[in-house]
Amino acid sequence: MMKKDKQSDRTFKLAHQILSLTGISFERKSIIGFAELTIVPTREGLRTIRLNAKQCRVYRVVLNDTYEAPFQYFDPFLDICQGDSKTRVIESFSKCHIGAAQKVDPDLNAGELVINVPPEAFHLIGDGRGLRVGIEFSLEDPKAGMHFVVPEGEGTMVERAAHMYTQNYENSSRLWFPCVDSYAEPCTWKLEFTVDVDMIAISCGELVESVLTPDMRRKTYHYVVNTPVCAPNIAVAVGPFEVYVDPQMHEVTHFCLPGLMPLLKNTVRYMHEAFEYYEELLSTRFPYPCYKQVFVDEADSDVHAYATMTILSTNCLHSIAIIDETFISRKAMSKAIAEQFFGCFITMQNWSDTWLAKGIAEYLCGLYSKKCFGNNAYREWIQRELHEVVKYEEQFGGIILDCSTPPAPLPVANITSSPAPTAKTVENQHYFPVRNVHTISPKYMEIMRKKAHLIIRMLEHRIGQELLLQVLNKQLSLATNAASTKIGSRLWGHLLISTKTFNTAIYTVTGKDMSVFVDQWVRTGGHAKFTLTSIFNRKRNTIELELRQDCVNQKGVRKYVGPLLIQLQELDGTFKHTLQIENNVVKADITCHSKSRRNKKKKIPLCTGEEVDMDLSQMDESPVLWIRLDPEMTLMRATTIEQPDFQWQFQLRHERDVTAQLEAIVALEKYPSPATRIALTDTIENTKNFYRVRCEAAHCLTKVANQLVTSWQGPPAMLTLFRKFFGSFSAPHIIKQNNFTNFQHYFLQCTIPVAMAMLRNTHGICPQEVVKFLLDLFKYNDNTKNHYSDNYYRAALVDALGNSITPVVQMLQQGNKTITGENLSSDTK
Repeated sequence: MMKKDKQSDRTFKLAHQILSLTGISFERKSIIGFAELTIVPTREGLRTIRLNAKQCRVYRVVLNDTYEAPFQYFDPFLDICQGDSKTRVIESFSKCHIGAAQKVDPDLNAGELVINVPPEAFHLIGDGRGLRVGIEFSLEDPKAGMHFVVPEGEGTMVERAAHMYTQNYENSSRLWFPCVDSYAEPCTWKLEFTVDVDMIAISCGELVESVLTPDMRRKTYHYVVNTPVCAPNIAVAVGPFEVYVDPQMHEVTHFCLPGLMPLLKNTVRYMHEAFEYYEELLSTRFPYPCYKQVFVDEADSDVHAYATMTILSTNCLHSIAIIDETFISRKAMSKAIAEQFFGCFITMQNWSDTWLAKGIAEYLCGLYSKKCFGNNAYREWIQRELHEVVKYEEQFGGIILDCSTPPAPLPVANITSSPAPTAKTVENQHYFPVRNVHTISPKYMEIMRKKAHLIIRMLEHRIGQELLLQVLNKQLSLATNAASTKIGSRLWGHLLISTKTFNTAIYTVTGKDMSVFVDQWVRTGGHAKFTLTSIFNRKRNTIELELRQDCVNQKGVRKYVGPLLIQLQELDGTFKHTLQIENNVVKADITCHSKSRRNKKKKIPLCTGEEVDMDLSQMDESPVLWIRLDPEMTLMRATTIEQPDFQWQFQLRHERDVTAQLEAIVALEKYPSPATRIALTDTIENTKNFYRVRCEAAHCLTKVANQLVTSWQGPPAMLTLFRKFFGSFSAPHIIKQNNFTNFQHYFLQCTIPVAMAMLRNTHGICPQEVVKFLLDLFKYNDNTKNHYSDNYYRAALVDALGNSITPVVQMLQQGNKTITGENLSSDTK
């Protein structure tokens, strides 16, 4: 895994770095610091050293504490178009933007800070000999990279809980100290921070000592990182934090702002389980000797992982009475721990390898979430991630995970078939360059992370989970061995991961060559899009399928060639069939295993092994109850299945897979009928259904009811259901005292009012009966005997009231008359 390609351009390797921040001022939001990089030249004649430093004011550069070195500073991002107003169009800007990024890209041996080695120091340069580069710098009122939180009010900074912390976006450590801001340059570290005596400095690595200054007013914290770590994974937080050592794992320490300790203790009480799970899953120890969690205010994201520490938002803290935030916080903390293995300990070799570190960490987090929250929640999350990726790609263009190497051409079956789009074609669909992390949009980065996770999961389906975990274990074992050696061993390259080395590791462990898979899904952007239609042939008792890929020229969509699983639920059971997709239109005749038995009730065996009673009176002559396409979501795809409404209703009622139920709910929006109304109502009422399915069914029923408004009979949709579940026994119109011990019912209680508020009558306004119902929920809400907070429930009621307002009334000013309360129409009033 030694660095090659672009990394070979750098004329030195980084062995060690010292970072000392001494003058930290909260009043001026400034820092005075010193950085010393120990570099090892890789060739003779090193005359120029290029480092990254942005926002920093550099005062002095000295080599080996003796020789002053001249330096130059230039940041091309300050004026990307170089003042030329004629080039301020998106095409020219994109070209200039990528050019500016490459001029300071550390992986291209570039940087904002250019240091010239003076002639009197030439004798210090030698292949394999260390050279120390010392830099004195300051940082004043930073706009990014380091965030100061200084609350307004009286009192000292400690009394006001003022604090500061690192806030990086990818490799942006250059924003607060001079460094080689590359994931591909790990080194050991010594970190020193001098702060007010009543404050704490928390940073990466192990705390060696804290020493008071001679005036007894300040304290210096000394940290060492003996495991090689890259600059983007270095962080610091300074403030009057309260300290809590995890009672289950003494190597883990938590920090929070004053007054938040009770919330902290509740939030982190199960966090040790994530460590145990990952260590058992990966068959390896946690890669660092300690771990720290710091909860800060005004964080731009809920979680940001660095080597041995994670900075989280105080919004993640919650009491035992809060239900909703528990799921979010546990997942955020478990994801940060997964990123310690892949993302911090093992980092990416190039920007084009980012997908691996992010995808593997997200994959591991998903497995832990499945263990914590169940398979239904996991599969629903996978489906949601897939839909978000598909939606983004169809709107903006395909996402190429690794654009460093073009893919091998995909096979085409005949001349009329559309060729697969090349990487260049897909890249040109975006309005920004995708070859550098500092030129892409944050939304692109977010969706790229989701897609990377789905691709790792696809890989799991192809080689098996056990073998995939063996591959990850091999990577971690090599990295652990390399981390214990010195830079001269030339083994630190094992701390990096790339598409090529990962593919090689898979072949070594499994004997399977995944090059075609990588070309098809990693080096090519976009997703497949299928439309399935079927006709039952009664004479031959076959189902005639037609699978089309009509949208291969559409933005974000590409042609798929390979196997595709189709699952038929017949009267006599579930049957799976694999079609080989080669052309844009594929037809197949599949012999049915069952005979039609319409108008007869029968126990139908499902894929889970259970048998259920079904009313088959609505069926046609086909013995097929419903059809599913790629049920395990093993492809990046969008699917459209054309089947009658009764088949979707069967699928919603009787299919046990939550993703199939959610697909049926979406499809039934197009089939407003009394039968659909009953199917959705039964789904909401069925306590055996997953709560998210029931909530989505509530929203769908609202849309169906609005389409049936002219023929709807009875009370508004879901009103009877809500009163049945949550109304008092003696007076159903008055809600019972809140009791949220049943979480499924709690989420349903939050969702139904929000869905009902979207109901509309024939005049397009919310029915008065629904408005009165919502106001009564406020009036009779009683949480006095509930163990859980009703904050989120009351927030949902406020949302519901907002949904009940119909913004369709227009005011027409006639002539020059001034609009007053008296001349408004009755509708407007």
